[in-house]
Amino acid sequence: MIQVDARGDRCPIPVIKAKKAIQELNGPGVIEILVDNEIAVKNVEKMAGYSGAACEAEKLSGQEFKLTITVEQEVNVNGETDVSDRAEACQADTDQGGTVVVVASDQMGDGEEELGRLLIKGFLFAVSQLEPLPDAILFYNGGARLTTEDSDSLEDLKYMESQGAEIMTCGTCLNYYGLTEKLAVGSVTNMYSIVEKMAWAKKTIRP
Repeated sequence: MIQVDARGDRCPIPVIKAKKAIQELNGPGVIEILVDNEIAVKNVEKMAGYSGAACEAEKLSGQEFKLTITVEQEVNVNGETDVSDRAEACQADTDQGGTVVVVASDQMGDGEEELGRLLIKGFLFAVSQLEPLPDAILFYNGGARLTTEDSDSLEDLKYMESQGAEIMTCGTCLNYYGLTEKLAVGSVTNMYSIVEKMAWAKKTIRP
């Protein structure tokens, strides 16, 4: 068993520590990780799922949680399971590299706030009319407000999600702005996954 203390660590450190622990196992085994916020719980659970491992969360007290990751087969650096899967996975990688839209503010450009908000609404509507649609739209910092309740862009974002586009919002940003419970479209993500998506993309669009 490997034990990891990620209490006090900010996103994406708990995810990185968990991923390194899985790699250190180099085969079947169990990892226990201590974290002290629910965003870290969700992010580690998601990473474990992508890696093909089982993850159970137990609330210890207050904001302290213990995550138990059970790995039943070898997982490589990229989260692919056992050797027999790797050739197929590597072949699939040659087809990767789509379009990713990165939104870091709830306004577009510098100047009047009201105009900036109108422009970002128009931008996201224009993105929803692209053919093909982007593979993913990433929201962080002030952009996190655009995926929450009362956003003027929810209709466009929900349409794109229904057509297969991933809508991903930084969990740390939602938490910072007190919007964690108000996410209305897409999923919560972490900075590690945001960087992976951006590195994977053939084309990145920024408003």
